[in-house]
Amino acid sequence: MIDGKMRSVESIVAELPPSSSAGAVVGAGGGGSWLYGWLVECHGLWHNVLMIVSSALFVVYLASQAKRSFSKVSNGRSHVVTALYAILWLVSFFNLAWSSLQAWECAPAKQFVWSVLSLFTTSGMLFLEVSLIAFLLQGNHASGREALTQTFLISTLAVGLDMFLKGIYLFGFGIQLFDVSTNGSQWALWVVHKLLLTGVYGLIFFMYRSRWRERLPARPAFQKYISIMFCLNATALLACALAAHGAGFGLWLYNITVICYHAMYLPLLYVTFLADFFQEDDLHLENVYYSEMKDAGFFDVDWE
Repeated sequence: MIDGKMRSVESIVAELPPSSSAGAVVGAGGGGSWLYGWLVECHGLWHNVLMIVSSALFVVYLASQAKRSFSKVSNGRSHVVTALYAILWLVSFFNLAWSSLQAWECAPAKQFVWSVLSLFTTSGMLFLEVSLIAFLLQGNHASGREALTQTFLISTLAVGLDMFLKGIYLFGFGIQLFDVSTNGSQWALWVVHKLLLTGVYGLIFFMYRSRWRERLPARPAFQKYISIMFCLNATALLACALAAHGAGFGLWLYNITVICYHAMYLPLLYVTFLADFFQEDDLHLENVYYSEMKDAGFFDVDWE
């Protein structure tokens, strides 16, 4: 009789819907499972935390320097620097959102939103890349509306063409460019994309080591920036070529370059260009104050 009762209980439990047996547990830990999915799913804990922390720290740093930086760019001599500083803020927020929502890459329901966010984030960062090169090639102290127009015209054309081609891949052919776990259809575009960037940075890199180096701005920080970006894009090109042939190492290496780019490019751009601009402004003011004090006779000391 006991065995019969046990069988009847087991049959009743078996007939219960799955949600009734686990609903209380899921409901009690819903917040914890959401946090776990946000930090751990798709790319793993360390990848997600590194992306979120690095992008958040840079936004915090920009905020800490906002008052000082805004006063200088608003009274500065370069309209291009002012515009780039404003775009840097916008792109930093996009990059923070992109880094914080890495779990969307592996969520089919978020595929369209993830593609749009990735498209705008990467295009904004590319706009800064092209603008920096176009502006500095005009000279270290290029300013005015003419320089602004030339710089942003080049950047807009290059980034507009890039977004157009990526849009065709994403929304025309349905190829998920920003989901590296899908098939290899996207690697052809990435190979061409990285090949062009590597070619541009490589050309400037070798010009600095040739007889044409006098045509480029003689700024050590700019030379280091070009060297870093050339190495990064050359590595990404190699990774895309390997991934296109189905090599697992290529996919791993490509993910490393993506982390480095999104985590370090905006701080690198700020340190290379905008920080130097602010420092040069400080030195300029110090020279002005020194000249005024010298003219006023503050340094005419009789040492006898």
